[in-house]
Amino acid sequence: MKLKNLLLATLVFILGSGCSVFMAANQPDKKDINVLNKVTPRIHVIAEFGQPAFTETKDNIRSDIFTFVQGYSSGVKASRAAFHGVADVLTFGLWEVVGTPVESVADGTEVKVQVTYDESDCVDYIQVLKGNDLIKGINSKR
Repeated sequence: MKLKNLLLATLVFILGSGCSVFMAANQPDKKDINVLNKVTPRIHVIAEFGQPAFTETKDNIRSDIFTFVQGYSSGVKASRAAFHGVADVLTFGLWEVVGTPVESVADGTEVKVQVTYDESDCVDYIQVLKGNDLIKGINSKR
């Protein structure tokens, strides 16, 4: 009888767990910051980062500010989800006490970038407003 109850409790823990697994698998995707290279057409930048939060045209020079969350590659997300799944099974679901808060905090980093375009509407100048540590060396000089 004890073995039956233990198996039932284990099954409940395993089926009831998985919040950290789900959270890890659904973290934001990693954005391709290579679209910030000079001469990249504006439409490619918008395709990667989405619509700009702010657009300004001054003296026929367009400038956009993009805000996005720099997430994780598919491989990293799958590895994290697999780790949480194994940890859940090995600890009979107790890992969720640690894993769920970890995934709540590790949900990507907000990045703000100002992109100025040339007369052909291609990237000319980039200034990182937030998230410099994720986009090292991307600021360009005029």
